[in-house]
Amino acid sequence: MDKKKLTRSSHRMIAGVCAGIAEYFGWEVTLLRIVYALATFFTAFAGVIVYIILWIVMPGKKISDGYEDRVRDKIQNGTK
Repeated sequence: MDKKKLTRSSHRMIAGVCAGIAEYFGWEVTLLRIVYALATFFTAFAGVIVYIILWIVMPGKKISDGYEDRVRDKIQNGTK
């Protein structure tokens, strides 16, 4: 079973924070961005600070060529 990880998305507008959250929960990215912008506006721009903190804390998505998956499969199956 693959465990989902919260990471910044490569489908980014600024840093990929909103897109990463939307991908993790299976939400629509555009809707989340609109809600986040409105929440930021109505909380005296506190959302900007939260966004910067999430940008620092959330790891970026690793781009994979499949090598790691092939090695993991070989180890689990015991093949060479």
